[in-house]
Amino acid sequence: MSAHVSFVGAGPGAADLITLRGARRIAEADVIIWAASLVMEECVTEHQRADAEVLDSSQLTHEDVTAVYERAAADGLRVARVHSGDPSLWGAVQEQYDRCVDLGIEVEIIPGVSAFSAVAAAAGREITVPEVAQSLVLTRLEGGKTPMPEREKVREFARHGTTMALFLSAARTGQLVEELVAGGYPAETPVIVGYRTSWPDEDLLWSTLEALEADVKERKWWRHTLFLVGPGLTAGGTRSHLYHPGHFHTFRKPDRAARKALKEHGASGVQEHGTAGAQELGAGGVQGAS
Repeated sequence: MSAHVSFVGAGPGAADLITLRGARRIAEADVIIWAASLVMEECVTEHQRADAEVLDSSQLTHEDVTAVYERAAADGLRVARVHSGDPSLWGAVQEQYDRCVDLGIEVEIIPGVSAFSAVAAAAGREITVPEVAQSLVLTRLEGGKTPMPEREKVREFARHGTTMALFLSAARTGQLVEELVAGGYPAETPVIVGYRTSWPDEDLLWSTLEALEADVKERKWWRHTLFLVGPGLTAGGTRSHLYHPGHFHTFRKPDRAARKALKEHGASGVQEHGTAGAQELGAGGVQGAS
């Protein structure tokens, strides 16, 4: 059998947040390389074969992992490289993928649930809030172990004023707050802090930029912590046009009266009047899908 390497996104931690495809690849694997400090053990043990070789990637360098791929190419092995979250985000996957291609190995990347999605879900929030925030910036604070491109600064991203998901920044929360405020976020901007989200000991904190540094230091959250920042996180009284009776698309015709009201009020009218405005349009003012 020809060699095959699957980069599997195991999700934010919980064993049951792995995809069905990812679980199948682990079950098929001769060798499993997993991030033990970031992925729950059950993600591997619930699916692996009894005779599978299991390696902890926290003990390995890139050269060590590459040696496994070289062995797989020579012996026709199937390898599951299990990453936390989604492998395409801070997964160091590209260099591994390219090496597998050079070795002539059949290779695939299986996406996973990212931590920012898990934090938003745990908080019961939709990130894209109609009329408030329709964009999301994924980034991390500059100045860490991995250099950031000069143009990709937290301060510059903050100038957009939309929602941001900040990874790998909890150890320097004070600096993070300084950059976000300098970029234009008011001190009262809401922040959702997710610690080890989806793990048995997960914790969730609602804070603001002015209180964030003290809140994080008090809890000693230096690792496994993600921040969602932006005005849309506590926005209410808005609704999507998608399921409004006045909206139409390929599969549904609009209600004429609701359509007229929607056009008269416009998106700004729904936002300005909040729940009352939405009720006037005949829909109850709850936030719908964006």
